[in-house]
Amino acid sequence: MNAIAPALEIIDVSRIHGRGDAAVHALRGLYLTVAPGEMVAVMGPSGSGKSTLLNLAGGLDQATAGRVRIEGQELGSLSKADLATVRRRKVGYVFQDYNLIPSLTAAENVALPLELDGVKTRRALAQANDALDEVGLAGLCDRFPDDMSGGQQQRVAIARAVIGDRRLILADEPTGALDSETGEAVLALLRKRCDEGAAALLVTHEARHAGWADRVVFLRDGAVTDEAGSRLDPSTFLAGSR
Repeated sequence: MNAIAPALEIIDVSRIHGRGDAAVHALRGLYLTVAPGEMVAVMGPSGSGKSTLLNLAGGLDQATAGRVRIEGQELGSLSKADLATVRRRKVGYVFQDYNLIPSLTAAENVALPLELDGVKTRRALAQANDALDEVGLAGLCDRFPDDMSGGQQQRVAIARAVIGDRRLILADEPTGALDSETGEAVLALLRKRCDEGAAALLVTHEARHAGWADRVVFLRDGAVTDEAGSRLDPSTFLAGSR
């Protein structure tokens, strides 16, 4: 029986922006593995490399050195078309700035990845409506982003990230625009997806949000400096990492 490949492998990855004296080492020889069913939270100060890590993990950026694999597929070896297919089918993103298309309704935004992958519009919209219901927006399916609050737009973005059979969810401060109660509900949804077999990489600055994760890794200056195990109190972990 073949072993199940990790959902995500970051292998000795470095990312350098710029050249010469202006070069910035965003990541330095980073190793990270996320297994199917696992949620890993990433914490660290501003400029520690958290967003760069997410961009590399989802194929939105390329490593200067090292390898990135999603379910055994090495992203650096893929053509642009194949990389786009991997991102569309296997990876769900939750961006800080939502990245919604203003001319599409909430349901159309959520359904778009499925439609781009060949799913018929009616079926894609039905799944989108279900996903919006899961994030508490069942009554706003036909509303456009500009007619929604920041928190509502964030929930649309989260619904878009979890729709379909996404195996890896990348979330950059997904609760930043949400009130406490809604934020906890969203994290519970991400946790549910992981318990069903998906993997998630969650960037957060909130220790209580990191508490939903199976592991917490702490980045500083582009490198992992510490790690806390399953469902530990992240505040204890952070106190020892300052």
